[in-house]
Amino acid sequence: MYPKSIQKLIDLFSKFPTVGPRTAARFVFYLLKLSKEEIGNLISAVAKLKENVKLCKLCFQPFEPSTSSGQEGEFCEICKNPARDKSLLCIVEKESDLVSIEKIKKYNGLYFVLGGTVSTLRKKDVEKLRLDELKERAKKPEIKEIIIAINPTTEGEATTLYLERLLKPLGKKITRLGRGLPIGAELEYADEETLSSALESRR
Repeated sequence: MYPKSIQKLIDLFSKFPTVGPRTAARFVFYLLKLSKEEIGNLISAVAKLKENVKLCKLCFQPFEPSTSSGQEGEFCEICKNPARDKSLLCIVEKESDLVSIEKIKKYNGLYFVLGGTVSTLRKKDVEKLRLDELKERAKKPEIKEIIIAINPTTEGEATTLYLERLLKPLGKKITRLGRGLPIGAELEYADEETLSSALESRR
């Protein structure tokens, strides 16, 4: 129905999380209304995103290094901050969950971005997660408590149970967020008071 150039962009935008074909089409027609300069700025911003943003070697949070070389450029500001409590490791599903917890200013430990959840324990689903990297991180002797802060959705609960079984042999204290977050909620959309209560009442 659409010209090939338009349909190709619609197909690409449709791959974005929560974006369906109709929303993707709106994006494309919005782009058609932009000037060449505005399109150029957008293209440049996307290119710089890939060039300038790295994943932290420890927590896998995206960050923009302040230096282009050396060990300092491998870690995000949280992981290299000497004031953070290195005995606490909080596992989150995605980057936006990390940001939500940081905003409440009630947690001063470290993080690990798992990279998703699993609805089943099929091998191909489990392999998508950073489980090997998580085990290596959790083995560190300075880590005393592991907080599983995965969204309390059906997939999140399945993932939490899997992580508990995976990490139990390490002999570390393992807790999960307490009550306050309703079943099916996501950390990204929780208000600060609810999220703070869930963190403080972890069990």
